[in-house]
Amino acid sequence: MIGLADVRAAAARIAGRVIRTPALRSATISRATGADVVLKLDNLQATGAFKERGAANRLSLLSEPERRAGVVAMSAGNHAQAVARHAQLLGIEAVIVMPNTTPATKVTRTASWGARVVLHGDTLADAAAHAHALAAAEGLVFIHPYDDEGVMAGQGTLALEFLEDVPELDFLVVPVGGGGLIAGCAVAATALKPGIQVIGVEVSAYAALAQRLAGQPVSVGGATIAEGIAVRDIGAAPMAVIRAHVADVLVVPERAVEEAIALLIEGAKVVAEGAGATGLAALLAFPERFAGRCVGIPICGGNIDSRILANVLLRNLLRDGRLLRLVLEIPDRPGVLADIAGRIGAAGGNIIEVSHQRLFASPSVQSAQLEVMFEARDPAHGAAIVAALEESYTVRRA
Repeated sequence: MIGLADVRAAAARIAGRVIRTPALRSATISRATGADVVLKLDNLQATGAFKERGAANRLSLLSEPERRAGVVAMSAGNHAQAVARHAQLLGIEAVIVMPNTTPATKVTRTASWGARVVLHGDTLADAAAHAHALAAAEGLVFIHPYDDEGVMAGQGTLALEFLEDVPELDFLVVPVGGGGLIAGCAVAATALKPGIQVIGVEVSAYAALAQRLAGQPVSVGGATIAEGIAVRDIGAAPMAVIRAHVADVLVVPERAVEEAIALLIEGAKVVAEGAGATGLAALLAFPERFAGRCVGIPICGGNIDSRILANVLLRNLLRDGRLLRLVLEIPDRPGVLADIAGRIGAAGGNIIEVSHQRLFASPSVQSAQLEVMFEARDPAHGAAIVAALEESYTVRRA
């Protein structure tokens, strides 16, 4: 099992090739969660994620014959980019196998670091099997994304930096996929501060660690915005460390992850992908667990597809009542549209979209159906605008 000495050695090895990212308190997020929240911004790494730490350390440990042979890795994106970048820096040939379902932005960025990208299968398990086959066929060194002591020690440098910068942390809340990050961080954090609680966080569709710790058979799968931690099971090496050093694991719903992404954007001006926001999702889903305590959250990745980010923000506005979509049954006569727009505008609403159906949507030729979407300052403001419209029209939420 790795120890603090391994993490310190990894930190020395990767110094200058991996950014020592800032740890910043967020007053807005602290108010929203009731905790004293400090964010460790590993989304600022060159490839946008913490995975550079483990990849840089593992590649530095290769022998000269292994470097000449080249490496192969499987990943949904962030490990792929990390291996590709640090292989390029060291002059090592890299092949990256990615599932066909990997977001296009991660495929493009991985290739931009000079790696040969191979798309294979629909899951990480499919990609892993093909990567192992390529390793055997071409004599490549397989670089595992999490079940590897060198990778785990590299990931642990995140917690090493975090505790050096913010020694007063009571909790370290870490997203869990295959377990490499939380294992490395738990080793470093509990050695530096024995009283700290390291808490893992999984999404409900991929709760392998929670199931394992509860003695249940592992059953995972389904769509998730946190595709970076959509892993079938925990690695054997991380699992041993987790059992020894991790205090608990929490499982959060998809909605909490979406809310965390939006809160980070609006409250801290920080872009996080689903997996990168999962730590904050735990505070939103279980606020009583962390109330009044100093909580460290690694924002471990920021590689989110632009379209997905836009959809998340719009969905959050709808849930918050700051973006409203209404359907109004209106009489088909001149001046009605102007009246409705005037009521919304006079109340301080900002109309985004209008759709007016006369011919087919309305039950009567004497009436029409109007769909209107508008912005409000907050839920109370939105409710006041709806009330103003209901004085004269039949209104329902779309």
